[in-house]
Amino acid sequence: MRIPTLDDVRAAALRIAPHVHRTPVLTSATLDREVGAAVFFKCENLQKCGAFKARGAANAVFALDAAAARAGVITHSSGNHGAALAYAAGRRGIACTVVVPDDAPAVKVAAMRGYGAEVVFCKRAERDAVCARLAAERGATLVPPFDDFHVVAGQGTAALELIEQVPGLDAVVAPVGGGGLLAGTAIATRALLPRARVLGAEPEAVDDAARSLATGVRQPGVSGAKTLADGLMTGLGELNFAVLRDLAVEIVTVSEAAMRDAARFLVERMKLVVEPSGAVGLAAVRARAEGLRGRRVGVILSGGNTDLRWLHQP
Repeated sequence: MRIPTLDDVRAAALRIAPHVHRTPVLTSATLDREVGAAVFFKCENLQKCGAFKARGAANAVFALDAAAARAGVITHSSGNHGAALAYAAGRRGIACTVVVPDDAPAVKVAAMRGYGAEVVFCKRAERDAVCARLAAERGATLVPPFDDFHVVAGQGTAALELIEQVPGLDAVVAPVGGGGLLAGTAIATRALLPRARVLGAEPEAVDDAARSLATGVRQPGVSGAKTLADGLMTGLGELNFAVLRDLAVEIVTVSEAAMRDAARFLVERMKLVVEPSGAVGLAAVRARAEGLRGRRVGVILSGGNTDLRWLHQP
């Protein structure tokens, strides 16, 4: 199993620079007073396609050689990764197919089609098989949502930028679902800031990353979970588990209420539209405020693709 290095993350940053935003870092004096730390938010909610996924998808697409690119790319997704891959494929002028479960949200299907993807529907349990069959028939390159060398290296560019934008961070926090963003974050942070803490933020309802690192054995994802963090319901990937384990990443689990309150704070006080999956890092900082007091903390706000229904919950 090939694991990216800092050099791979830096190569990804150069490769994707023309195709993604260098997103801003914002702060809140109100929050800093609340938690007793200096918190810096990396705003991937303002990224192309509304989420960090554009980074990994662009790196995977533009790393293809000419022959592979001509056959196009394929993936399975019900959300941000499908749209991001379609966007990246469109930038390169190649075909993109996304295998989508037939219960996927209509707004996300529309986004994929809007970026030029061919959408193929199937039963949720059949996604892997349908995707593999179509890839074989068409000769297309499969670009997995998170457990992939080039995807992880691309996702690591968000932390690379953050560390360049904010010197002297003592901790970096990122959400964890499948683990591509957190693995990339850990690779960049450990190489550049070896003394900094790397924290993964995870909902209590889907806590497989926390259980995996606690036991030293990758645990299956939680099936049938109910959480506001729909972007974090995927089980932790094999490659990503190995990175998080080997680089001593800490996992912080947070409640649904804490995650919702964090997303509401970002909207109401900082005027940032961030989906609950993206706000889980702020919830983790609040949960670990005592241990972060007096520190400089970077938090990656992973995405802003939300319909805001959660905002009206008590």
